[in-house]
Amino acid sequence: MVKRYDCDVVVVGAGPGGSMAARYAAEGGLNVLLLEKKAEIGAPLRCAEGVAKKWLAEVGIEPDPKWICADMKGAIIRSPSGFKFQLDESKAGSEVGYVLERHLFDKALAEKAAEAGATIMMRAGVTGVIKDGDKLVGVKGNQLGEEFEVYAKCIVAADGYESQVGRWAGMDTDCKLTDIDSCIQYRMVNIDIEEDYCDFIIGGDAPGGYVWVFPKGKNVANVGIGIMGSKCTGKADAKYYLDKYIAKTPGLAKGSIVEVVGGFVSTCPGLDETTADNIVLVGDAARIIDPITGGGICHACRSGMYAGKVLVECAKTGDFSKAALKPYEKMWRDRMEDKLYRNWMAKERLAELDDETIDEVVKLISTANIEEVNVYNLLKAVKEKFPKVVEGFEDLI
Repeated sequence: MVKRYDCDVVVVGAGPGGSMAARYAAEGGLNVLLLEKKAEIGAPLRCAEGVAKKWLAEVGIEPDPKWICADMKGAIIRSPSGFKFQLDESKAGSEVGYVLERHLFDKALAEKAAEAGATIMMRAGVTGVIKDGDKLVGVKGNQLGEEFEVYAKCIVAADGYESQVGRWAGMDTDCKLTDIDSCIQYRMVNIDIEEDYCDFIIGGDAPGGYVWVFPKGKNVANVGIGIMGSKCTGKADAKYYLDKYIAKTPGLAKGSIVEVVGGFVSTCPGLDETTADNIVLVGDAARIIDPITGGGICHACRSGMYAGKVLVECAKTGDFSKAALKPYEKMWRDRMEDKLYRNWMAKERLAELDDETIDEVVKLISTANIEEVNVYNLLKAVKEKFPKVVEGFEDLI
């Protein structure tokens, strides 16, 4: 026998985007069911765990020491030749912040959703959508061997990079190979690192992407890499390049690996459409992720909050059509789309540069008079000397 649930909104995925959507919809008085396929929210980890600080207040998240692993003083950018550009917090802007205990952060967001009134179902894997004719009316799945169906007025797809719910609903969530990064990350111990700074290594060590070292305490860090999909020519390219970088870096080569995670990240500037009748896509499912850094936590939280607020307004009229959900598209695009597109174009151009040019770019920005170092200001600094980097999107700088 199939178990049936009825609610106003069903949210698929209890990551940051899903939990924020559930929280804000529930705070608005809606009956919300939040489904999570895993046995533990936030685990297993698929994240470098670095976030900026500035956006937390914007989405109503109060920093909590229990999920902040390390408070960074700044950031370091390393060029292919080893040139080091160090930024303290006064200049690092959005490139500096916290390194999280991500599993605790995600749980904290889910707790807020539950406090607001959302119901959470664990080990509830969604296997498809339910339609009445052409109309989406819910999702179906399996929880610990028991089949279930959830009938809802609207579905929030917060199921991450794979975005199965969006595809099942008939939405185009495909990415080009150049808009996918293959990633692998090690949790390393007994290493020598600059413990107060996030480290970014760009150029040939990570074709089309970068190596990161995000400290998590004394002699411990997340050490990972992202490689542009179109530059992957063999098997396990990301692992090959990461192992190669670690082997040539004495402070890392002496360490031990205690955890390995891998996966893919989309690096496009968001989908052309993130809504349809009775469905909203948020966070990674909507490809709302920074194309140049691969960072998506803040974008997931923002888009989830916007979705929850718009669903509350839709409930007042009982209309969850694509037209009624249009304010969600406007909210996230007004807040983030120009930046995402600009960073996507910058990613495309940087992937074309040779190591010598990247060295020159990093040296240039290290001497430029930039009050706050972020992608926008960096592009302004290189625009005059390296016009190729900004070719085609000059009007966004």
